Amino acid sequence: MWPDNETERDFLNFTGVADTIAEIVVQARGRPISIGVSGAWGIGKSSMIRLTRASLTNRTRKEGEREFVFVEFNAWLYQGYYDARAALMDVIATKLEEEATARKRGIDKAKSLIKRVNWLRAAKLAGGTALALSLGLPPIGLIGELWGLGRRAVGGEIDSKLLEDAKGKLGEAATKSKELIKSEPETSPPKEIQALRDTFEETLDDLGVTLVVLIDDLDRCLPETTISTLEAIRLFLFLKNTAFVIAADNEMIKHAVRQHFQGVPDDLLVTNYFDKLIQVPIRVPPLGTQEVRAYMMLLFTENSALEDGVKEKIRQGICQQLRQTWQGKRVDRAFAQTLHDKIPDELIGKFDTADRLAPLMTAATGISGNPRLVKRFLNALAIRMTISSAQGVGVDEAVLAKLLLFERLGNAKAYSELITAVAANESGKPAFLAEWEERANSGKAFDLPAPWDDNFVKEWLTLPPTLADKDLRGTLYVSREHAPLITPQDRLSSESAELLSALLKEPEMAASLLRRLERVPRSEIAIILDRLFERAREEQEWGVPPILHACLAVVAADPPQGPRLAAFLRERPIAQLQPNIVPRIGDETWAGGVFEHWEGSGAPRNVKNAIKNWRTKLNGDVPE
Repeated sequence: MWPDNETERDFLNFTGVADTIAEIVVQARGRPISIGVSGAWGIGKSSMIRLTRASLTNRTRKEGEREFVFVEFNAWLYQGYYDARAALMDVIATKLEEEATARKRGIDKAKSLIKRVNWLRAAKLAGGTALALSLGLPPIGLIGELWGLGRRAVGGEIDSKLLEDAKGKLGEAATKSKELIKSEPETSPPKEIQALRDTFEETLDDLGVTLVVLIDDLDRCLPETTISTLEAIRLFLFLKNTAFVIAADNEMIKHAVRQHFQGVPDDLLVTNYFDKLIQVPIRVPPLGTQEVRAYMMLLFTENSALEDGVKEKIRQGICQQLRQTWQGKRVDRAFAQTLHDKIPDELIGKFDTADRLAPLMTAATGISGNPRLVKRFLNALAIRMTISSAQGVGVDEAVLAKLLLFERLGNAKAYSELITAVAANESGKPAFLAEWEERANSGKAFDLPAPWDDNFVKEWLTLPPTLADKDLRGTLYVSREHAPLITPQDRLSSESAELLSALLKEPEMAASLLRRLERVPRSEIAIILDRLFERAREEQEWGVPPILHACLAVVAADPPQGPRLAAFLRERPIAQLQPNIVPRIGDETWAGGVFEHWEGSGAPRNVKNAIKNWRTKLNGDVPE
């Protein structure tokens, strides 16, 4: 199994691009720079950020060059708990205060920066109000509430309720201000913004460093959080000795800006807004067949029993070869075997799997060479091989991989027909594929009937091994995620079977099935939830995986199932928990017990903080 997270070890030949980004930062020589690292979801932007930091950290500093200080900020983790502006300003100010304390210089300036950030928070600038006023936008937050009361008064809505609301809000504003401001002279948001920028520059001067702010996962955020983070970046942008490296999908960012400027008919404003923030756009290169094959081979190598030094030698050799593929050189099993004398037979077999799968993994629309999707495919394959071993079911990995590829990327109706044919055949063989496989492998032109009539199927038929003469019953048994899960013993009606198939295929759409689920008998609802749990046990990260949406929809349809879901979540490994699961289940009646269990079992600090903020919100308070 491979974790679905970023890495500082290059499996994708991204080092050259990361070194280029690092060199741009170095060559700026203290001049402000903002670099956008763009690419689709899962393409490797986070790894590119990590590799860029490693490149800057490991380079030899020349005489007179400033040291780099790094701030990593993931806006997605703060979504729903803190205002993104406040969070980013806090992270930057806190980092500089820590550096000042450690270096024993610039301490006064760093503390002044903290104080100014606190002033802006107290004024609800970080929440959007003062900044919105300074930009001519409608205010929000506490000051926004006072603003709204004022507008009611101007509109002639003066009554006892208005006076009571105004008194309460004024008292709240006074209390909040006293918490963070101590005898500060009169000032205003525009003055404080400029003072904050001045203090920020002076702090960096005193410390003698260049601050590199690495912002990740911005394209995962809701438009409001995305804009808040971009506006916070503007506070610090274009100041001396700063570099911002922002990883996000350009189209997702532009969508957020477009939502922010609703009613603007021309996309020119959207483009201009983005271009003013990003000086140097860099796109993560898409992967071709050679890169996908190399990536899979390196993943297999990482999970092998080879010594770490040998793994690193193979990694470096493959990445070096990738840099020369434009000259016609190949990365394949034969080349990998030249990198070490004693590669285990099992790993050579894995390399063969990579050779076979890489072309389809690159060309198939559902994967298109996306590293994250490739990794998830291989994880699913590994899980099913483990199931087959645990249950004593003999399964050929090549056969399993080919079926899994069709299950993930092929037409669902065609996959159901394949299953039906296997079940109907006494030997469990899909004999009807024989003619198609023969024609596909001989290169003969032929047509396929619906629902098999697409180019993917013709490519898939050529992928070894052929299946027409294979008993697929064992393979389908360990692949019980769709129709094979629905056996006569399950006693599911056709309606329930259809709902289960839909929940497994598109769990994110589960909410749209709620009315139909509510009409399913409780005995069948329990079976459906059992099957969803089987799928959910494959998840390695428990933020808000798609299967959780399906489980919650079933519980919403039949609330007595709630304790079963609560028990299932309590069983998840603590290390897999992520903070964004807290608000997703927080409104459920059984959530409190789950949260208590996680806290008592040593949940990660960010999960505990999320639970704390959830309780604060539940009690009617607003976290800072």
